[in-house]
Amino acid sequence: MTNTISNDDASAGSHKDKGNEAFKGSQWDEAVKHYSNAIKLGATHKELPVFYKNRAAAYLKLEKFEKAVEDCTESLKLVPNDPKALFRRAQAYESLEKYEEAYRDATALFKADPGNKTVQPVLQRLHVIVQERVARNAKLSTKVKNMMDLTFDLTSPLEKRRSAANNLVVLAKESTGAELLYKEHCVAKVATLAKVEKDQEIYINMVYVVAALCENSVERTKGVLTELGVPWFMRVLDQKHEECVATAQYCLQTIINALSGLKNKADSKPDKELCSKNNREIDTLLTCLVYSITDRTISGAARDAVIELLTRNIHYAALEWAERLVEIRGLCRLLEVCSELEDYKYESAMEITSSSSTIASVCLARVYENMYYDEAKLRFVEQIDEFIKDKLLSPDMESKVRVIVTITALLSGPLDVGNQIIAREGILQMILAMATTEDELQQRVACECLIAASSKKDKAKALSENGVDILKRLYHSKNDAIRVRALVGLCKLGSYGGGDAAIRPFGDGAALKLAEACRRFLIKPGKDKDIRRWAADGLAYLTLDAECKEKLIEDKASIHALMELTRGGDQSCLYGVVTTFVNLCNAYEKQEMVPEMVELAKFAKQHIPEEHELDDVDFINKRITILANEGITTALCALAKTESHNSQELMARVLNAVCGLQELRGKVVQDGGVKALLRMALEGTEKGKRHACQALARIGITINPEVAFSGQRSLDVIRPLLNLLHQDCTALENFEALMALTNLANMNESVRQRIVKEQGVSRIEFYLMEDHVFLTRAAAQCICNLVMSGDVVKMFEGENDRVKFLALLCEDEDEETAMACAGALAMLTSVSEKCCEKIFAVSSWLDVLHTLIANPSPAVQHRGIVIILNMINSGEETAKKLFQTDIMELLSGLGQLPDESRAKAREVAIQCLAAAERYRIIERSDDAEIPDVFAESAKITEILDE
Repeated sequence: MTNTISNDDASAGSHKDKGNEAFKGSQWDEAVKHYSNAIKLGATHKELPVFYKNRAAAYLKLEKFEKAVEDCTESLKLVPNDPKALFRRAQAYESLEKYEEAYRDATALFKADPGNKTVQPVLQRLHVIVQERVARNAKLSTKVKNMMDLTFDLTSPLEKRRSAANNLVVLAKESTGAELLYKEHCVAKVATLAKVEKDQEIYINMVYVVAALCENSVERTKGVLTELGVPWFMRVLDQKHEECVATAQYCLQTIINALSGLKNKADSKPDKELCSKNNREIDTLLTCLVYSITDRTISGAARDAVIELLTRNIHYAALEWAERLVEIRGLCRLLEVCSELEDYKYESAMEITSSSSTIASVCLARVYENMYYDEAKLRFVEQIDEFIKDKLLSPDMESKVRVIVTITALLSGPLDVGNQIIAREGILQMILAMATTEDELQQRVACECLIAASSKKDKAKALSENGVDILKRLYHSKNDAIRVRALVGLCKLGSYGGGDAAIRPFGDGAALKLAEACRRFLIKPGKDKDIRRWAADGLAYLTLDAECKEKLIEDKASIHALMELTRGGDQSCLYGVVTTFVNLCNAYEKQEMVPEMVELAKFAKQHIPEEHELDDVDFINKRITILANEGITTALCALAKTESHNSQELMARVLNAVCGLQELRGKVVQDGGVKALLRMALEGTEKGKRHACQALARIGITINPEVAFSGQRSLDVIRPLLNLLHQDCTALENFEALMALTNLANMNESVRQRIVKEQGVSRIEFYLMEDHVFLTRAAAQCICNLVMSGDVVKMFEGENDRVKFLALLCEDEDEETAMACAGALAMLTSVSEKCCEKIFAVSSWLDVLHTLIANPSPAVQHRGIVIILNMINSGEETAKKLFQTDIMELLSGLGQLPDESRAKAREVAIQCLAAAERYRIIERSDDAEIPDVFAESAKITEILDE
């Protein structure tokens, strides 16, 4: 037993040493890992308080301030009043804006160690802050009471109550104000007011107050849930007013975020420890949301909001709750929503919106994404099968109609599952039989299912053999709703050849006739939105044909009708409208045609896809320009809130195609495209994110970043751009990202610090070594702008070869690269003596300086002479080392050069000689003859040329 303890202690000490090394190397995560191992193994180790302190220091660097507080507290339990633990906890508290606690720790440290000079300025600063906060809190407390009295007094004038409610929202967003409101029992008063309040604005603001109280506070969030209960939030959610529903949804998401550590950002990740601690509350909340999906008493908008909340939070990248949803039979509830039809109106019917089925389909797809092993997938499919069998066992036709509607939703969501179901014996035959009946409802749902079923080429081919005649007959129905669906079915079957100009399933001219029929439904006045949405779906298939694209783009009325459909953000319109725009821009995935493979296919007598002449680049650019000028960006922004990642990818493709034309980028910024692109760049499919990132990069190259990415967006755009600096991305994407980052790095210090924080410097430096002149140049220019930051200068001062590599690149054949590297070195040497010394670490440093002094480019030469001046000014030893070489003669010659294009370099060369005189390294001699080294160099060149 003693040996085991001794071994554990030794291992703990070893991990501490490794943690210290990692900390010195700025590898904070690695340091945390080693210190954690030391704590785990060294429960009885005499240095256990040190392990906690050191891990707290690493957490401070990682900006995990709550964890730093916890570790310092553990250390102080073992060694009370330990100076380092107190100081680090004070730092963490200050970063968390808990100034009173920070002041208390700093005071305790000062009492324990009065001679500690480090804590004195911190104590003085905190003293001022705490005094100000005491005075401010006294005023704030009075204001909180006054605003609460006004808001909750129903006899007060309405305008005063509205103003007071707005003020309460502002107060609740501040940590101090939130704490005061919570202590004044604001939550209970909000619950009482919600029962009687008739003014919509005040009602919404009260929900915002509850959300603000929960934000970033687990303690208050749990208090709110205890006080109000989940049913209260469901009642708030169950409103007809759209803004009320959105506010309640936001409030519930804020509660989930507070309990899990998620943020309202696309790339946010939950805190696993926090999730574990609050697992019961999170599970209860999400379970309540699942059970409310089929609640017959709530509105359609509330139902949609509940499903959207689940879609957002169940994914493995969020709360990893999909398997739990399947376990509590949430799939059946989602399928109930999918199977609901507005045509069946009973007292027990669920209220749905036009988007309900689409939103439920997206949620089903998200759940299926998380079934990442076979057993989970099997459970998923078994529940679907069970639901469908139960419906089919019912003798009434309504149940069978609901089954077809459910299958359609599955084909729009988890496609693989939908295809499995439709392949079951008798299902397709049942759909075709429904399509041949005289019942219009059966005809309609059968048409929709046939359209969804023909997603894959093989199924489209099979249906074109069996279903075309049925669809043609249905197209002659008197009911427009059935006619338009049959038309879309024909459009889809007629377009399974894709962009291949050689495949024409229905013969030449048929696609244009179908397009004209869709157009009539789309623009005809008086047609309801559902019919126009189906017409848009038809065009989505037909616009794979180049002739249809040209016909449609010339038809302004149809383009405006498509954009009109997007207003209001109706999710059911999403697919048709966005896919049509993708096709018009040719922004879809294109198969690369390798010449050798084409020849091989010809030899094997295989079909080779042909591109239509109307899909030439000039025609594509013309179509993109027309769409941009007609307001495509605004239309897509209206739909960008969708939770469907595939739809987000389609939108990103269109916006990237628009940004591909330099003259249209300003239009995208003007129409609000940057906000939508930032979201799409951080969430969705990998391809979708890449397209959005590339669009942002293109905007950043052309448009002034202060205009394109104003305010916080200049920081938010950095991560998407850095994501393009990956080996899987193309050289063009790498280059555009580097160019955009170069422009951003020139904005301000905050942007440069964010690039450093996102580990961007090392990613950018990687491209300095690329064997591609444009990538190397762009990386060098970006580094040149980044060295304006003190943080980057420190990186160059570290134990590495960064300065050495820049110095060697000053000799690069590409003038722009050499200029950027010389400029970066000039800035580094102007502020860092260490960087001046590091130039001598280059074995060929004298050759580098010779190249810079005699450089044919005046700009490179000027920067080179500035480097030498900085080195001379950095210290006498460095200056002596320089002037022990022929540098003085070269500078003297340059100082006499009459070439006006080199006036700047000449002036700095004279300053170099003057600096050397100050050190008394050289003495002025007006009588001495100064050799013309440039003339001598020219003579040597002439001799060599001969």
